[in-house]
Parts: sequence; structure tokens; C-alpha cells
Amino acid sequence: MNASVKQWVAGARPRTLPAAIVPVLIGTAVAVHDGDALWGRAALALLVSLALQVGVNYANDYSDGIRGTDEVRVGPLRLVATGTKTPAAVKRAAFLCFGVAMTAGAVLALLASPWMVLVGGLSVLAAWYYTGGKRPYGYSGFGELAVFVFFGLVAVMGTVYVQLEHLTWLSLTAAVPAGMLAVALLLVNNLRDRPRDAEVGKKTLSVRIGDTKTRQLYLGCAALPFVIAFAVAFGNPLVLITAGALVALVPPVKMIVAGANGRDLITVLQNTGRLQLVFGLLFSIGLALS
Repeated sequence: MNASVKQWVAGARPRTLPAAIVPVLIGTAVAVHDGDALWGRAALALLVSLALQVGVNYANDYSDGIRGTDEVRVGPLRLVATGTKTPAAVKRAAFLCFGVAMTAGAVLALLASPWMVLVGGLSVLAAWYYTGGKRPYGYSGFGELAVFVFFGLVAVMGTVYVQLEHLTWLSLTAAVPAGMLAVALLLVNNLRDRPRDAEVGKKTLSVRIGDTKTRQLYLGCAALPFVIAFAVAFGNPLVLITAGALVALVPPVKMIVAGANGRDLITVLQNTGRLQLVFGLLFSIGLALS
């Protein structure tokens, strides 16, 4: 892999990709549980989710970079802020990813329902205006809400819908843990960047509520998915295998409680991504086999 490709991969922030993979896993497991999974459609849904995640990462890199809010950061490579890539190139990369997502989404819309085009369009707009435009909502503390909606409710329920062509109560219930774990990932990211964000006027939720409450919210978002999973297990006993993911819960929780800051939060971010994947995989297996 040449240096340029490595830079683009780093700029895509691969550690955030569990937020795109897990909801599709869970949604497909719900489809297996409540009917029959359509694996081709599941693969297209995964492509949409991954393309949106990478696209929003490039879009954030571009928008934060041209605003100057990424000049002093701890964490993954910022392509624009460091001058590694031009703003125009990073913007094109973001739009290319959004184009891939829209194309795959259009195919799903043809197979399932035209309304999916609207859902896809709203998802792309949410991805761009998180840090883009004149009044990015991510600068006003609404990023976590958007992540819960689009990488939780929309991603899981959308994955279920394109396969079953209807929604079930289980699809809504199972979407909540996926959304909460995606929020936990964003909370770690924003907790790490909180000092710099406060300096440049980027009022993320972490900046607004402060260090202590951000940590408390993280703990809730990381732990409550297990409560929901155990509640689902009352009617689906095999879902209890999700308890195995408690092993992955301990490391990030210990570091958050201990007051990890700066570069230590990069480790928390990695561990939170691992928690997402382990929880999502075990929860999905339990649902699919129940």
C-alpha cells in the first residue's frame, strides 16, 4: 500500500466503521428472526452504511479543515488541516462516497420501496450538514441525536424493511442498542476533542454539558444496550449470549471512570469500537437463532 493510499485510509477513520457495520448486522438478524433474510439486499444495505460512514468522515475532515477547527487535534490524521490533501480532493472523496451510498440505496429502493430514496437523501443531508454548511448542527450539540437516529433507528429498521418490506416491533427494540453504542463512540471522540472544540466555538454536546456529564452519558450509552438485550432475551433466550460482550465493556468503562484524557481516549475509542462489534455480533447471533 503506497503512502497516498495509507493517508486516504487513515482519513476515512476506520475505527469508526463498527458504527456502520453493527446496525446492518442487527437488522439482518431481525429479518432472519421475523421472516427471511435477503442476503443480496443485506449486502447493499451494508454498502450504503459503510459509504455513508466514510463519506461523513471525509466531509467532517473537509468542513472542519477549512474552518480551522482541526488545526490542533489529538487522534486520527486530518487530511485538510495537515495539508496532506487539498480541501477540494477531500470534498470530492466525500461526495464520491455519498454517490456510492445513493446508488446502492437507489437499487434497494427499486427492489423494496421508492420511499427508501427519501430516507437515503435525508441520510446524505444529515451526513453533510453535521459539520458542513453555514450552521452545522454538530457545532450546536445535536450530533449525538443525529447519530442515534441515523446509525441506530434508520440503519437497523431500514435494513429490516428492505428485506422484509415491513417493520416489526423487534426491529425498533433492536435498533436502540445499536444507536446507543454509536452515540458512545461519538461521545468518546467529542470528549477527546472537547478542550479544542471549546476554544474554537464548536459547541458539541460534550462542550455544553462538561467533562463529568459526558462521561456519565457515555457509561449509560455503553451499559444500557445490555439491559435491552436481556429484556429481549425473556422471549428469546438465546439472546443471553450477548452477556459475553460484558468482557468488552469493562476496559473502556474502567478508563472513562478513571478519567482518561487526551491520547488515552484514543484507546477508549478503539475499545468502544470493539465493544460495538462484539455486542453487535453476539446480539445478532442470539436474535437470528431464537
